Amino acid sequence: MIIDILTNKILIIPISAWALAQILKTIIALFQSKGLDFRYLFSSGGMPSSHSVIVTALATTAGMVEGFDSAAFGIATILASIVLYDAAGVRQAVSQQAIVLNRIVHEIRIREPLTKIEADLRELIGHTPFQVIVGAALGIVFAWLWLTIEAM
Repeated sequence: MIIDILTNKILIIPISAWALAQILKTIIALFQSKGLDFRYLFSSGGMPSSHSVIVTALATTAGMVEGFDSAAFGIATILASIVLYDAAGVRQAVSQQAIVLNRIVHEIRIREPLTKIEADLRELIGHTPFQVIVGAALGIVFAWLWLTIEAM
């Protein structure tokens, strides 16, 4: 049973694609002068969208392994559509609201002791449409390359 799970391409390929996206996110942040911050390895938000990567790699893998007419591909594609919409829409709006709320809290801190105000809200939650598109493309290409190279 453990061997079946560890060799299940429909699990392993998307998880590997997610790990690659998180590593790329950390490297991109480093080159954007944000310094080497290992928190990017496990954080949401940023470039590329790891949410987009994992769900598109999942759908691509399901399609290539089970067939593009399979229930697995259909389910994975619907899931991917919801996640992509959420990453670029709802979660991006949450990020923008966190920025505004943090500005308000900063103004309050100027007039109040710091102990009265909670910690800042996380601002890096959602993604720009570009980050989602890059993540989606990375997930598709990663899964396709993995399965194509494996088939050789």
